Amino acid sequence: MTVRVLLFALYADLLGQAAVEVGVPAPATVADVLRELRRRVPGGNRLPDRPLVALNQVHARLDSPVGEGDELAVLPPMAGG
Repeated sequence: MTVRVLLFALYADLLGQAAVEVGVPAPATVADVLRELRRRVPGGNRLPDRPLVALNQVHARLDSPVGEGDELAVLPPMAGG
């Protein structure tokens, strides 16, 4: 199955792109998609072990299941004030 991964700010800079399609065998989790991203995309190994992610625009955990055509956003650390 194919999952679209969106990268923002520092993560887009590290991987040199803002979005990438990642193929993983079903069934899969967010962690599986991130593992494949790290393995296949140059610079992917520079992502943190447990990044903040959103699956289809909802915050998700690493063990959240993903499906065909899902969108996974890898979000950089955020601070505000």
